[in-house]
Amino acid sequence: MGPAAAVAPNPHVRVEVPGPAGGTAGAGYRDVPRSFPHTSGPALTGPARAADGQVTKVIDNGDTKDRLDVVVIGDGYTADQLDQFHTDLKEKWNEFLNVEPYGTYQKLFNVWAVDAVSAESGVSGDPGKDVSRNTALGAHFWCDGVERLLCIDQQKVDAYVAKAPAADLVLVLANSTKYGGAGYNEASPTLGYEGISTASAHGKNADQVAIHETGHSLGKLADEYSYPGVPEYEQYTGPETPQANSSILNADAMAAGRTKWFRWLGAASPDGGAVGTYEGGNYYVKGLYRPTEDSLMRSLGKPFNLPGREAMIAGFYRHASPAAPADRTQAWSTTARLSLPRANDVAHGKVAVRWYLDGRELRRYRDRDRVAVRELGFGRGSHRLTATVTDATSAVRDPAIRALLTGSTSWTVRRGSGAAATSDLTARAVAKPDAAPSSGTGGVAPRVGKGSSRDSR
Repeated sequence: MGPAAAVAPNPHVRVEVPGPAGGTAGAGYRDVPRSFPHTSGPALTGPARAADGQVTKVIDNGDTKDRLDVVVIGDGYTADQLDQFHTDLKEKWNEFLNVEPYGTYQKLFNVWAVDAVSAESGVSGDPGKDVSRNTALGAHFWCDGVERLLCIDQQKVDAYVAKAPAADLVLVLANSTKYGGAGYNEASPTLGYEGISTASAHGKNADQVAIHETGHSLGKLADEYSYPGVPEYEQYTGPETPQANSSILNADAMAAGRTKWFRWLGAASPDGGAVGTYEGGNYYVKGLYRPTEDSLMRSLGKPFNLPGREAMIAGFYRHASPAAPADRTQAWSTTARLSLPRANDVAHGKVAVRWYLDGRELRRYRDRDRVAVRELGFGRGSHRLTATVTDATSAVRDPAIRALLTGSTSWTVRRGSGAAATSDLTARAVAKPDAAPSSGTGGVAPRVGKGSSRDSR
């Protein structure tokens, strides 16, 4: 017998339908085709063809090894509308940053634009169901008969995603003012991204749809809305659910069992009221509880609740490192500098930094984001300078998640910047960052994040 044939992907994918504008965050799920028939039209030629697939790093916060990389692709933008796409991208990302914890942790993200040039402007289904346009990604409203469900051809999207250096999250912006979007929350087995969110670039509340979808893809959060009047969702009788914001336990049982969001019970949540156990969620009217009355996982326009924020931060740190050099180009420098994950302030808690030379802590440099190498006073040969960073944020109380919030990065330090170190102790002292995140030395905590998973892709 010959080798086993590769398993073909399911021709359908499960996507979340956004709820009505300004209302419930979602309206259930549909199984839709991964690919759709392409609207025929003239092929791209000349400058349009040359521009198609160009990649731009719009937000640069560090090396892809150290940061969560968001890839944004536009659909329905012609070659002469690419500047508009880049403007729309920046505006949409700023809307993300208006929602916590994205705003606090914006330094953990890189944002990439991949230009997809469409033969026609706009997308199918806008303004009417009968409108058909020839676009790069096949984006269209009225997907599966639902007007606000904005589907794409995933095979075409993946072809553009593959052009970016890395992708942890994908956002597709449709050149449209029509309200709509979709959540493709299935991780890519080949490209590594956690999910695809589609959104109208100019539609009211479309940013909220996209951010809600990242609650699933990054935070692994459950929907907190329910389906009243649907018999199979009136009462949940199954086992405990895996999501951080859904439980079969009421507050007393949760506190007694010290499980799920018990650490947050009674705390004032940014979405209003106190964290407790509110019946209804994960689609069921009875038998399951959510942490708060009305968060972004239930209604558009609301913030994430406290357990939701904690889960989102955990999702950020699955891909981004708390400890990263300010520049990982491997150039020699007279200063070793860190790019910290967020501001060190009273509102969010301390970002603690510890520096080590050959495993020995340099206490005088505690909580500094840089070290002048000439001050270290090391001897001949090459030495190892390591920084360990701990994000002691007040937004995380779960010890298992806190373990993700410590990492380290290292530099080789020596005298002289040539091919070999010099024995001249009067020569310039320099440092060069490791090519990859450090595994830690001398008791220093290992670097956590996406380095190993990305390298294995």
